[in-house]
Amino acid sequence: MPHLYLVDGSGYIFRAYHRLPPLTNKHGEPVGAVYGYTTMLWKLADEVHAADGPTHMAVILDKSSKTFRNELYDQYKAQRPPPPEDLVPQFPMIRDATRAFSLPCIETEGLEADDIIACYSRAALAQGWEVTIVSSDKDLMQLIEPGLDMYDTMNNRRLGAEHVAEKFHGITPAQLGDVLALMGDSVDNVPGVPGVGPKTAAKLILEHGDLEAVLAAAPGMKAGKLRDNLIEHVAMARLSKELVTLKCDVALPEPLEDLELKGIPDAPLRAFLEHHGFRSLLAKLSAVADAPVPAPKSVPTEQDPPCDHDGYETVVDEAALDSWIAAARHQGWIAIDTETTGIDATRAELVGVSMALQPNKACYIPLAHGGSGLFAETPVQLDRDVALAKLKPLFEDPAVLKIGHNLKYDMIVLGRLGVGVAPHDDTILMSFDLDAGLHGHSMDELAATHLSHSCIAFKDVVGVGKSQRSFNEVDLDAATRYAAEDADVTLRLWRRFKPRLVAESATRIYEMVDRPLAPVIAQMEMHGIKVDREKLSSLSNDFAQQIGALEVEIHALAGGAFTIGSPKQLGDVLFERMGIKGGRKGKSGVYSTDVTELERIAADKDSPGKDIATKVLEWRQLSKLKSTYTDALQAQINPATGRVHTSYSLTGAQTGRLSSTDPNLQNIPIRTEIGRQIRDAFVAEPGNVLLAADYSQIELRLAAHMADVPALKAAFANGDDIHSLTAMELFGEVNRDTRGRAKTINFAILYGISRWGLAGRLDVTADEAQAMIDRYFERFPGIRNYIAATTEFVRETGYTATLFGRKTHFPRITSKLQHERQGAERAAINAPIQGTSADIIKRAMVRMGPALEAAGLGHVRMLLQVHDELVFELPEGDVAAAKPVIEHVMASAAEPAIVLSVPLGIEIGTGLSWGAAH
Repeated sequence: MPHLYLVDGSGYIFRAYHRLPPLTNKHGEPVGAVYGYTTMLWKLADEVHAADGPTHMAVILDKSSKTFRNELYDQYKAQRPPPPEDLVPQFPMIRDATRAFSLPCIETEGLEADDIIACYSRAALAQGWEVTIVSSDKDLMQLIEPGLDMYDTMNNRRLGAEHVAEKFHGITPAQLGDVLALMGDSVDNVPGVPGVGPKTAAKLILEHGDLEAVLAAAPGMKAGKLRDNLIEHVAMARLSKELVTLKCDVALPEPLEDLELKGIPDAPLRAFLEHHGFRSLLAKLSAVADAPVPAPKSVPTEQDPPCDHDGYETVVDEAALDSWIAAARHQGWIAIDTETTGIDATRAELVGVSMALQPNKACYIPLAHGGSGLFAETPVQLDRDVALAKLKPLFEDPAVLKIGHNLKYDMIVLGRLGVGVAPHDDTILMSFDLDAGLHGHSMDELAATHLSHSCIAFKDVVGVGKSQRSFNEVDLDAATRYAAEDADVTLRLWRRFKPRLVAESATRIYEMVDRPLAPVIAQMEMHGIKVDREKLSSLSNDFAQQIGALEVEIHALAGGAFTIGSPKQLGDVLFERMGIKGGRKGKSGVYSTDVTELERIAADKDSPGKDIATKVLEWRQLSKLKSTYTDALQAQINPATGRVHTSYSLTGAQTGRLSSTDPNLQNIPIRTEIGRQIRDAFVAEPGNVLLAADYSQIELRLAAHMADVPALKAAFANGDDIHSLTAMELFGEVNRDTRGRAKTINFAILYGISRWGLAGRLDVTADEAQAMIDRYFERFPGIRNYIAATTEFVRETGYTATLFGRKTHFPRITSKLQHERQGAERAAINAPIQGTSADIIKRAMVRMGPALEAAGLGHVRMLLQVHDELVFELPEGDVAAAKPVIEHVMASAAEPAIVLSVPLGIEIGTGLSWGAAH
């Protein structure tokens, strides 16, 4: 029997657009939605053909935003915003993608895609065909009947009449149009009847049969708002029914027979994929690797088969484990992953280990499954200590490469159990070093982008909300499918990324900086740092009192109490009650009260809101510091170690800088008294001190080298005050004010600041700010040349590079939207400098342990990395010996790969607390 699949193309397009980050092809065109749409369409064609063997298929699209419904009701869909600007040029490409699959792409002027789908559905059913509509749109559910169902690809489920009854409180698909007419639709601006929601609409239709019967019965209903609304809005209800009714009586744009599926032809699809540079999809088409150059023999690159979850092995006896270990030793590499009870690697308990040798040759080794209840059953599984005793020699074997995704996490989990992991490759770092700025680097996103594969969602395994379980309570079949897939996907990603490192000149940054840093960071996270709970509690109390006092003062200035943390209430107080000029409302109609707006008001000496804005800014800072640090840090003390263990991300900042979470140490104010008080709570163990080693003005030094500015290089070589030099060059004199302005300018220029941005920072006019920028470039032409060269390079290539070759991509550099393009340009100007700074401190961190060990100081622990600073803990008696070692490693970290023309200055301090050492 013929089986017709009708794809709601518009739904696919918007899902694809929001699913992936902005991407550009080799021509500089935005193609994020095009790539996502192509991937989804291909996956659908593969899956449904294998599962149900559809004989006919078409993609249905909206021709334009205006249809016959706009003639019926001029407000129909009036509230819908226009499509995003970067999506509009992708519409023609998406039509090209559809035709490249030799699929009909059908659209008709004056009709919506839903109407065309309805016409084809009725015609196919009339000929005895089966029909499947690929969509989850509620309007299309009106069409469901015997022989016609819907396929929700987002949730991989079929939708029939029972789904409509469940979703709309017992109604049938045939009654859905009447329910939609009563309840209306705010998205499409279908008016409906005020006060009637889905439950009430369903109840009325179930009681009376259809819309007209409901309207006829309204006068006899019980007096109340519902009765009045039904009587008053009869016309709108009938209009709404016309708007939601799908048009089924239009001639078919193409005959049903022309929609026959004939397979995916090679030539047009290959031409389309090559035009856009979609490497992974080309590989799928050609059954060759993504990489443009041959890969080493040890990295096979043939097209991988689809993931076979049913073929994964659950290892529950020693003989099977021995077999996997022997195979790994023979092959020389293996992908690994751990499953645990939580996301905090320093606290989570190991539940199991998964491994993969080849695509689909993967296993899961459960070690601690079984519920925690009195009657919970424990499945057959290996004893954890026995299994780890067998795995430890493998994971530490120098002849076997261990491959992981975010392997730092697994290193900590296994390291706490005495198991090392070396040597290693990490696919999250490979992806970052190859494609920073193009997309995220989570396994799920990389699998979708590079493998056209959707990973099993963690929530689908453990549940959500009140029904969520710990992974150790998941049954072994489900656990194996999920965990072994992780190892399998990691291996597949490695097979693609490894050859690209050489081909795309990313080997140096990966091998010299990022890969060796992972175990160093793992050790730092395991060490943690001690915090003084009493000090934190005291600070919390102090902050609470200051916050309370500020609230009293703010309410007094406002002329009454209000919720200071509510942007709406604060905006109303400032711009309505107090009459402050210049307020701006967002799309929601609420006044903006962000930091920029409050700083603007506070800086205006004549504004009646100067004092209240100043105090609200102070209130916000204290409230944030209290909740984020003094309160949260107390809860984050690990009961087993008595220390706080921050988590570092090696891929969290686009330029290569490390970022930290739980707690985020990067956001502690650097130069304020409050920030110092918080750092005072980070303390050394008795008998030890903390040592803080900080690069001095490293980004300015690198700018002097990279832009080749003789005056700045000479100043750094002589140890001169760079800000005083700039003040003299720009203003002809050095005092507190001119030096402060010079300091602002020195850093702002490197971030590509505009005349307006600099004017705001210095509280001068835009013309005055431009004059300062011009004077700066006149005195330091190398900086101007560097900015011009960097901007030209990134426009030409799409990326910037550090001195060590770290690439950061800027896909929005060619955006047609001015604010996006200018934002990308500003970020690109600073990226090579900030990225090189990050590379240097990472190299110092990698070299630090061996250098201290060689000096007999292996017990000195590196605990923290914050911005340009490293924090160590060591016995007080070792400070004199450790300082020159630490200083030398940091000062020479760029060498021998890069020899800088300026010295790297290091400032070192010690104390019983981080604040005292700073």
